[in-house]
Amino acid sequence: MRTQYEIGVIGAGNAAEGIVHGVLRQSVLLEDRIIASDPNPDRRELFKRRFSIAVTDDNCQVVKDSYILLLCVKPQQYRDCVREWSNLVREDHLIVSIMAGVSTRSLEECCPHIKARVVRAMPNLASHVGAGMAGVCPGRYASEADLLRAQRIFDAGGKSICLEDEGLMDAVTAVSGSGPAYYYFFTEAIMEAAKRIGLTPQHANVLAKQTALGAARMMLEAGETPDVLRQKVTSPGGTTAAALKSFADSKVFDDIVAGVEAAFRRSRELGS
Repeated sequence: MRTQYEIGVIGAGNAAEGIVHGVLRQSVLLEDRIIASDPNPDRRELFKRRFSIAVTDDNCQVVKDSYILLLCVKPQQYRDCVREWSNLVREDHLIVSIMAGVSTRSLEECCPHIKARVVRAMPNLASHVGAGMAGVCPGRYASEADLLRAQRIFDAGGKSICLEDEGLMDAVTAVSGSGPAYYYFFTEAIMEAAKRIGLTPQHANVLAKQTALGAARMMLEAGETPDVLRQKVTSPGGTTAAALKSFADSKVFDDIVAGVEAAFRRSRELGS
């Protein structure tokens, strides 16, 4: 008799790893309720060793033996991937896609033999440490229960918000999906500056990272907006004011806004 899994992960990359970690850490499911597929034997071995879940290189097996299909392949590859198994999708399946730019309607149209239940999501890398952020949006045929099942998966790795307008999912991708990279980039710059002005790499590392953690916690827990917190740190004519003036003169703020808008446009391009 075949084993029926609650979640079948198609594409065992970094994003899927963080999601599975959250689901297991929060005991949303036990190990024997998850299966993952990937063409890369190293990724399959990692998932098997780290999570003690079933693994395979056969996407069709995952579809046949799972209720929730967590689709974690690159958006440029999804049509070839889905073509393998789309005819196996059943009415009791829920497809949860984390692919940037790929609409729920596109996935629904891949399964013309049924009204495929699809939920689109955009998580981020911080799910690996339980601090992830995900936006979710239901497709035409997904029920309220489907949406709640999907949110439970992503809430296990942090938090999620539900969007009624799927057109905003590209904005979520640009802000929180890609967002961790922006903060890492800014922290890299601070670390480099710290070394240039005389601090050791070790001290630069801990000072920059702990400062980033403290700033994030203040924004989340102090109940004040970022601009108010910034003003509290900035004394007229002081050191912070000198740094912020340099940022303003270099149009750093405008460049960051332009970068997020570029990510938004690219997300739309991936779906076209």
